[in-house]
Parts: sequence; structure tokens; C-alpha cells
Amino acid sequence: MLFEQIQEVVAEHLDCEKDEITRESTFESLGIDSLDAVELVMELEEKLDIQLDLDRDLENIDELVKFVEEKMEG
Repeated sequence: MLFEQIQEVVAEHLDCEKDEITRESTFESLGIDSLDAVELVMELEEKLDIQLDLDRDLENIDELVKFVEEKMEG
């Protein structure tokens, strides 16, 4: 469920199909730079109604999903 929400936000941000975004997709392979990452975090905060302080480097979508899960669990 959370992966699908993140997948949707990333796909909208990149203007691509959701199917192109997998858990293994790296931010580099998707063409996501540091500015894009900040914008994605802000979009996720709004969509999920949660505060995300990005306090580590993430390499791929799976790491982002796990990071958001940790923040949601408190």
C-alpha cells in the first residue's frame, strides 16, 4: 500500500508510468537529483500527512519506502 502511494507520487513527479517505478529503481536511474528528492519528500509529506526529516542518504525506492514506514511508526 505505502509502496503504491510512493510509486504514484514519484511517477507523477517524473511524468512517467507507475509501472516504470519499482522497489529496486535507484534515484540515479530515474534521474532524480537532490532538488527532485527534496520536492518528492515535500509531496509525500502532503499526501501522507506526515513530517519527514530526511536524515540519511537513500539510494532507491525500497529504502524510501522503509524510511517512510519508520517515520510513520514513530
